[in-house]
Amino acid sequence: MSANPKITDWRGKRIWLLGASSGIGAALAEQLAAAGARLALSARRRDALAALALPEAKLLPLDVTSSTAVAVAARQLLADWGEIDLAIYCAGDYKPMPASEIDLAEMSRLWAVNYEGGAHLAAALVPEALAGRVHGLAFMASVAGYRGLPKALGYGPPKAALIHLAEILHLELAPRGIGVWVINPGFVATRLTAQNDFAMPALIMPEDAAKATLKGFAGGGFEIDFPRRFTRVLRRVSRLPYGWYFALVRRFTGVHP
Repeated sequence: MSANPKITDWRGKRIWLLGASSGIGAALAEQLAAAGARLALSARRRDALAALALPEAKLLPLDVTSSTAVAVAARQLLADWGEIDLAIYCAGDYKPMPASEIDLAEMSRLWAVNYEGGAHLAAALVPEALAGRVHGLAFMASVAGYRGLPKALGYGPPKAALIHLAEILHLELAPRGIGVWVINPGFVATRLTAQNDFAMPALIMPEDAAKATLKGFAGGGFEIDFPRRFTRVLRRVSRLPYGWYFALVRRFTGVHP
C-alpha cells in the first residue's frame, strides 16, 4: 500500500491542528468543526485559540519550537483520546528577506517555526503511528519550497526541508497504512503575505485554502496543492534547467544581476 487513505467523512475524526490560531489553520479548524471532527487546537496563545469560539475543541497551547512541549502535548492528547486520526502541522511564520538584508538570527527563528516544529511533531508521533495509535500526519509547507525564489532566504529553505521530511515519512509509513501528506499552498491572503510588496498571482482567501485542503484529503494523493491554476505553472517552471529557471524567475520578479 503506497497511497494515502481518502478522508471524505470527518465526523468523529480526532484531529490535532498545530498553528490553528490564524490564517489557514484557523479556517481549517472552523471547517473541520462544522464537518463534525473532534478537534484539539494548538498555538502559542490560549486566548487566540479561544477567540475561534469552538467550544467543543480541546485547547492545547504550546510553542512548537520546543520539542518537550510538543511531546508533552502529544502524550496528553493520546491519554485523553486513545488515538489520533490525523495531526496537521500548520504552524509557520514569514518575513521577506533579500540577500542584501541577510539576518542569521531571523533565519534561525524562521527555521525553528517552519521546519523544526514539524520535526518535533514527527518525533513525537511517528513511534505512536508505528504502534497503531496515530493514523496520519500532514505538513503545511509551501510552493516556495519547490525551488529558490528572491527574498525568501528565511522562508524557502525550511519549507523545502519540510517537503523533504514529508516525502521521507511517506515513503516509509504509507506502505504500513499510515497517511502522510504535504500541503503546498500558493499565495493566501493572511497577515504574513500582507508583508509582500509585489503582486501575488492567484491570491486566495484562507477559507478557500481550507476547502482545497479538505478536498485534497479526499483524493488519496501525497501532495495537496492549490490554487491549481497557479501551482501547475510553478511546478512546471521548477522543473526547468537552472539556466532557464533563473532567467525566467528574474524576468517575472524583476530581480536582475
